[in-house]
Amino acid sequence: MQGASDQLVDWAEFQRVRAELGANFVRILGYFREDGEKAVARIEAAMHDRDATALVLPAHTMKSEARQFGAEMLSRLAEEIEVAARRAVEAQLFPDHIVPEVAKLRPMYLRTIDLLERETNPLAQRRRTFGRGPSNQEFGRL
Repeated sequence: MQGASDQLVDWAEFQRVRAELGANFVRILGYFREDGEKAVARIEAAMHDRDATALVLPAHTMKSEARQFGAEMLSRLAEEIEVAARRAVEAQLFPDHIVPEVAKLRPMYLRTIDLLERETNPLAQRRRTFGRGPSNQEFGRL
């Protein structure tokens, strides 16, 4: 995973959370996938309906859950939407200026989920850790 994918995911944070969650990791990643799909759809619908209030919660959810998995770019984009929506609610205006950010959300979410799932797939090629010998992924499960 190099290039743009390294920018989408903080792999050190991802690995830290993966180790911390242990056997629960794949299940919780599945929840993120499900919640993320719903959040993106709700954000898109709120933009279509011009409902600033309806933008806040799904953007907040996406921000928090993405950050949990090291998906920093996705988290920052969702936070940008959330903050703009909160300000719009307070000002009783609609945040038309975030249309480009909302348009970026689904593609970024899908690329991020693809990267996270590829990294957790036991059949996928694992990235070699620099300076270390072969890992258990290269020899099979221990």
